[in-house]
Amino acid sequence: MSSEENLRIGVYPGSFDPITRGHLDIIERSSRIFDRLVVGVLINSAKKPLFSADERVKMIQSVTRHLPNVEVRFFDGLTVDFAQSEHAHVIVRGLRAVTDFEYELQMAQMNYTMRPGIDTIFLTTDLRYAYLSSSIVREVAQYGGDISRFVPEEIVPLVKQKIRDSDGGGQTQEVR
Repeated sequence: MSSEENLRIGVYPGSFDPITRGHLDIIERSSRIFDRLVVGVLINSAKKPLFSADERVKMIQSVTRHLPNVEVRFFDGLTVDFAQSEHAHVIVRGLRAVTDFEYELQMAQMNYTMRPGIDTIFLTTDLRYAYLSSSIVREVAQYGGDISRFVPEEIVPLVKQKIRDSDGGGQTQEVR
């Protein structure tokens, strides 16, 4: 039996576009549960992300450098296949509100049906971040709002720069 088989390995998948304080809360708490936590940055061809997969991986690596058992890599395809490739037995999902639960429960049941050796655990997000999502952060940033309470400090200038570089760059129009 290899030492990898004796480790408690978890996978925390998501788009993380950008990583929020809510995501970081789940990562930090999960890192205390598992010997090795792999944060999987999903490449979703159906969405047009603000940041590339490489940029998102680097951002997460930067804000998790204080967590020695956390690894970050991108993946495409099914989460259960990614979890299996990482030798994980658990998928971690964060729940912000009860509205997240129905969808997440369906996904957990589907994943378990496809890979019975891989369970899903749900961690409720710290109440300070229960309303927070990457899409809300992007929208606030697009309109020039202060996002410093929503994303780790070192991510703020990256989001602002990316918004400036994108078309329209956070410009608001005067309503007459």
